[in-house]
Amino acid sequence: MPFQPNTRWRSLAAAALLGLSVGWAQAQALKVEPAQDDPPPAAAASKPAAQTGGIQSANIFEIAPGADTDPNYANQTNGERGQVQPGNNAPMWRDVGKGVTGVTSLPYLEAGNMIQGFVQYPGSRYTTAGEAWRQVRNNWIIPYGGSLIVIALVAVGLFYLRKGTIPLHGQETGRLIERFTYVERAAHWVNAIAFVVLAVSGIVMAFGKFFLLPVMGSTLFGWLTYALKNAHNFAGPLFAVSLVVVILTFVRDNLPSKGDLTWLLKGGGLLGDQEVPSHRFNAGEKVLFWGGVFVLGLVVVGSGLFLNHLAPVFEYTRGNMQVANMVHAVASVLMMAMFIGHIYMGTVGMQGAYKAMKTGYVDETWAKEHHELWYDDIKAGKIPAHRTPGQEGPTGEPAKA
Repeated sequence: MPFQPNTRWRSLAAAALLGLSVGWAQAQALKVEPAQDDPPPAAAASKPAAQTGGIQSANIFEIAPGADTDPNYANQTNGERGQVQPGNNAPMWRDVGKGVTGVTSLPYLEAGNMIQGFVQYPGSRYTTAGEAWRQVRNNWIIPYGGSLIVIALVAVGLFYLRKGTIPLHGQETGRLIERFTYVERAAHWVNAIAFVVLAVSGIVMAFGKFFLLPVMGSTLFGWLTYALKNAHNFAGPLFAVSLVVVILTFVRDNLPSKGDLTWLLKGGGLLGDQEVPSHRFNAGEKVLFWGGVFVLGLVVVGSGLFLNHLAPVFEYTRGNMQVANMVHAVASVLMMAMFIGHIYMGTVGMQGAYKAMKTGYVDETWAKEHHELWYDDIKAGKIPAHRTPGQEGPTGEPAKA
């Protein structure tokens, strides 16, 4: 067939015009106005959408113009509504917004609920329960929790600049006293390592987008948070088991005793030059044990196990998960703030404190200066503890465990 330029060019021109028309229509369809804060389903406005150009997004909760004058409008079913207003399924979407449970084949709780339902956020607007949880987390827990951790770090730093490492006032004798057994140290270190993993991963997941994301970028930060999230989930059960062991191991020596109130009133003598006599654990350590380890620790463990779906006695609904998340976050922040001081005193804050947990032994001078009542009980033979030769007990023999 001979070449027909007019016919061929007409076909190409028609195809080009058709492509341009389709592209223009798609571009206009994407011009959706920014979504505004819609009122709750029950308080939906009855005015038509403003014509501002382009294709407008439909408000599925909005009543059609003039339809609210029909006395039977609210009682119409979807089938009746389909006859009067084809394609208008506003009643179904109102039920979705109210949290009405639909029909589903999935066996999970709330599988038939697309939306939790609307609540009124204090001092603001109506919103979904999930959005209310997000507002509490972002506007309260994150800023105030982060501020508390920063305040604790600053306080420790200022204390170190003011006091430095607390030294021994006397000379070390070279005679050692066992302060922690192998079992006690093993329980402490397993729990401490799990706590550090949980604290670091939790801080990065909660606050990392403010100080790491701008530096690392979204790709690297995404991989980091994904890895830390898995580390957090695996370290949680280890922390839970080791926490119970720590509580059972140290509970007897952390019971209230005579002299604890005096220690608290004098601040342990940290602001002076002489410490207040105490037993194996002073009143400050006992407050940390009962407040930080026992109460906050068990709250963190309980809420964390629930979030990991390891607490089958509760229902895993969205509302319960949100409450558990807020409880877990608040308790974790308070626990970290308390343990910042404990970690400081156990490392650079006091001479010989880290060595006690590393080797299990302290010098006789250290025991006498920091825990005088405990040292007197060991020297009198009331408390069994390994001692190096030369430290004779009441019978003239070295005391043994």
